[in-house]
Amino acid sequence: MEQLQIIPNKIHEIRGQKVMLDFDLAGLYGVETAQLKRAVRRNIERFEGEDFMFEVTKEELLRCQIGILKKGRVHAK
Repeated sequence: MEQLQIIPNKIHEIRGQKVMLDFDLAGLYGVETAQLKRAVRRNIERFEGEDFMFEVTKEELLRCQIGILKKGRVHAK
């Protein structure tokens, strides 16, 4: 139940789509990010299409991380 409560904080908007980052998904599943990525590559036919999965740019990831930090500051007040 506690895991379900943190999911909304792991959802970000990138390119107009609501997404979860690979390291957040790996954490929810209790695996390392590399292990999650290997599983995806082994089963890539299940994950085709940009509506399901895409790679973020360094700039997009940085904006996401800044958003996470800002959220943390808001909750800390």
